[in-house]
Amino acid sequence: MSDAVGRGDLVLCVNAAPNHVTGRAVPLQAGETYRVREVMEFACPCGRSDALLDVGVDFAWCQSRFRLLPKPKAQARTRKASAPRETETVR
Repeated sequence: MSDAVGRGDLVLCVNAAPNHVTGRAVPLQAGETYRVREVMEFACPCGRSDALLDVGVDFAWCQSRFRLLPKPKAQARTRKASAPRETETVR
């Protein structure tokens, strides 16, 4: 997943279980979205991922806690078209 995730991407937290290295509770909330600040290529000690994500909460988290959300598609907006004005010449 690390090659798909980049800076500024939105990720969904799917695993807010205690830290799998220290066993302490994590400040992440399952079901909330976070914006990725940095992707650090580093093999997580759990062996499930090859990168850590910095999402601005605490330090960095195993990427296995997150799922990449699709980028929003551009929505077409209807623009008001201006009609050409008809002018009459007065003599």
